[in-house]
Amino acid sequence: MSNKVADSNFNDVHWQMDILQNIDVGLIVLDDRYNVVVWNSFMQNHSGKTPEKVLKKSLFSVFPELSEDWFRHKAESVFVLQNATFTTWEQRPYLFKFPHYRPITGTAEHMYQNSTIIPLPNTKGEVEHICVIIYDVTDTAVNKIAQQQANEKLQNLSRTDHLTGLYNRGYWELRLIQEFKRFERYKHPSTLIMMDIDHFKKVNDRYGHPTGDEVIRHVSQAIKEQVRDLDIAGRYGGEEFGIILTNTSVDGACIFAERLRKKIEGMVVHYDGQDVRFTISLGLCELSEQHATYKTWLEKSDQGLYKSKEGGRNRYTVSE
Repeated sequence: MSNKVADSNFNDVHWQMDILQNIDVGLIVLDDRYNVVVWNSFMQNHSGKTPEKVLKKSLFSVFPELSEDWFRHKAESVFVLQNATFTTWEQRPYLFKFPHYRPITGTAEHMYQNSTIIPLPNTKGEVEHICVIIYDVTDTAVNKIAQQQANEKLQNLSRTDHLTGLYNRGYWELRLIQEFKRFERYKHPSTLIMMDIDHFKKVNDRYGHPTGDEVIRHVSQAIKEQVRDLDIAGRYGGEEFGIILTNTSVDGACIFAERLRKKIEGMVVHYDGQDVRFTISLGLCELSEQHATYKTWLEKSDQGLYKSKEGGRNRYTVSE
């Protein structure tokens, strides 16, 4: 009878080890000194490290790229509190940087992983070992990332003017309103520039609309090169543009406007065998408490633009 029980126990251990070796997740058992006690086939196959190179060695010596401080912090709570802890790929893309072999997720640079660390109490209820479980979630991660990127592209398309790559009027006006509200709360300086291309109708009439579009693109590119990341530039309509210079007084905006005016004055657009030169006119207005609404701020900038045109074009005018 005792022999049958022994055989049964042996067989139980045998098939349990067989499951551990062939299950499609990574399994690592560590002792309280973080030496590797169990290293299953999943870990061997994806790491390229055989059990002979891993067992009885410190996990941190086998994987020096693993953040020891981070891992110890996670694992200590499992040893002390005897509660499992979890990490998702969104919190940390991977615990072990393994290559991936799935053709569906061929764009991934590595295997994305979820991980769980669970306590393994002994017969006395003491936790001298922990088990690290690694789940390959590359398919899920790549699909979600692709979906997020697609959503971002759609969002950018809904905000962007297709000809210029600047913000379209709808989104730009929304940012104008936000900047006005920010000033109401924090009183940070902000200057609005409205500008358009001088005699643009003559450009279209003389050279054609495709050439006119190319002129608009060149102006837009010049704007992109001059603005900072925190500035807000958009195509207001036709050949007219709006630029919100955040945290900028009118003195700083005048320097910006003159630099942009000179750059565009020196431009030559070569298109369809034609050389086209052109200039811009600008109106500037620094936001102040005198402006009751964002529309007032916009109107004042427009007034400066009209005065620049009346004054001979190719210049900027400050309006209060």
